[in-house]
Amino acid sequence: MEILEKICESVIGGKCNESMSLVSQALEENISPADILNNGLLKAMSIVGDKFKNNEIYLPEMLMSSRAMKTAMEVLQPKLTDTGVKPAGTAVMGTIKGDLHDIGKNLVCMMLEGAGFKVIDVGVDADDQKFLKAIKDNEAGLVGLSALLTTTMTYMKNVTDAIRTSDPEKNVKIMIGGAPINQAFCDEIGADGYAPDAASAADLAKKLIS
Repeated sequence: MEILEKICESVIGGKCNESMSLVSQALEENISPADILNNGLLKAMSIVGDKFKNNEIYLPEMLMSSRAMKTAMEVLQPKLTDTGVKPAGTAVMGTIKGDLHDIGKNLVCMMLEGAGFKVIDVGVDADDQKFLKAIKDNEAGLVGLSALLTTTMTYMKNVTDAIRTSDPEKNVKIMIGGAPINQAFCDEIGADGYAPDAASAADLAKKLIS
């Protein structure tokens, strides 16, 4: 469908206003909200994620696309809710206690929204209780922990242990990321997955909840 292709292209191009008006136009043409989401917006962000991982685009372009997606979702979200389209999952995201860095975390939030997740952002300097409360209040199935400092990354184990204690069946999946983090550390603290960048985090999130 031509208009879905246009929506996809406008999001990839980071055109916020154009993305919004095309989504409105598609709704007026009685294209289903699910179609617009899956074959317009999510398709675009999947392409953007692949381009970013392959170094075909860089951070500024990815941010522009993410903003266009977010703007278009403001128009689409009420219609999705009305027609009962459920998000891919609910993810709680936050930068852990002692760490005030949020650029990476914010980017992952955008990419998760771009992958169809409902995202609950608990902000920076978040302790284990803040994560636990957000998981419980929102019935989240996924948690993302971010740290940019070697001095704060060890606190990820505290949060992971607290989540495992409250959820021994491991229904809540835990993914971690940030500059000093690697797969070995992920294995060491018992998290479910590590992602080196925001696009990979979105792919990982989809795998973990599938």
